[in-house]
Amino acid sequence: MWTELLIAAISVIAGVLLLWLVLVAVLALARPKGNALTEMLRILPDLLRLVTRLARDNTLPRGVRIRLWLLLAYLALPFDLIPDFIPVLGYADDAIIVALVLRSTIRRAGTDSIARQWPGTPDGLTAIHRLTRTTPARNQR
Repeated sequence: MWTELLIAAISVIAGVLLLWLVLVAVLALARPKGNALTEMLRILPDLLRLVTRLARDNTLPRGVRIRLWLLLAYLALPFDLIPDFIPVLGYADDAIIVALVLRSTIRRAGTDSIARQWPGTPDGLTAIHRLTRTTPARNQR
């Protein structure tokens, strides 16, 4: 009986570790290129207000709002998915996750909803589209 429990515990730990390693690899591949992280830090206050406004927007699909609330909860946690002592990815994991969630939000809710809720400058909104690799709406700007 004890050996079965030990094998089960080791299997669960190995599975969680493997899942974490796969997530780290996905985040490493999704890392924004060039000055994208610097750009994200520059617009961070507006970006946080955008995510909060979108999460409260009842016109967006429920799944999008839930995803945004989960993102806000993750950002509020005192620990990170990837520890900060890991070079590059340690500090970039929050930025990468924000970019991925915003990209999926833009694809699902559309660029108009993002533009409507954006609290910053037009250049900042352009930076959001660059970071998420999405195309802004034509009537925007």
